Amino acid sequence: MSSVGRGQDQRLIVAPLTQDDGREIILIVGHLEGLAAHEAALLPDDRRKVLIARLRELNRELAAESKRRVFTRIFDLDQAFHRTYVEDVVGPRLLALHRSIKPQIERYTRLYISVLVDELPTSVKEHDIIIRAIASGDAVGAQRAVETNWRNAAGRLAKVIAQLGERGSWHAWEPAPSGKSAARR
Repeated sequence: MSSVGRGQDQRLIVAPLTQDDGREIILIVGHLEGLAAHEAALLPDDRRKVLIARLRELNRELAAESKRRVFTRIFDLDQAFHRTYVEDVVGPRLLALHRSIKPQIERYTRLYISVLVDELPTSVKEHDIIIRAIASGDAVGAQRAVETNWRNAAGRLAKVIAQLGERGSWHAWEPAPSGKSAARR
């Protein structure tokens, strides 16, 4: 998002939500979180058990909230689920990369949750696969499960963006002669 000014007039330009951008950022996050899940599966049993208990709790709450359709709560739970196997597991470099890129996915995640709420049970099932792989210490399986979860989300979201059109770039805005804003669509 940027602000473009001409004299006293200013306009806001929002980067569009596009299929290509969404797919790219989702796959990047998926790979970073896949590495984190790989490391989580290699944790000592006692740490892994605590992690798994938290992941199961969050996924149960996510399943319950998806039926209530409280989008902000669903978003928070999904974020917490993925953050749980990243934050206290990975080293400082991977954590810094994740923290720098993850905010870029927020608009796509919010769109996904609000438009694809009926798909959330599929995401919950994919989360279960992630949990089982981490719990069993299957590092390769955990990484694959996370990357698959994100790849599937990218595919589902791309279909929605194709149906709704790419959104977020309103470059046809011009200030009204009286100084009041008007939008031309």
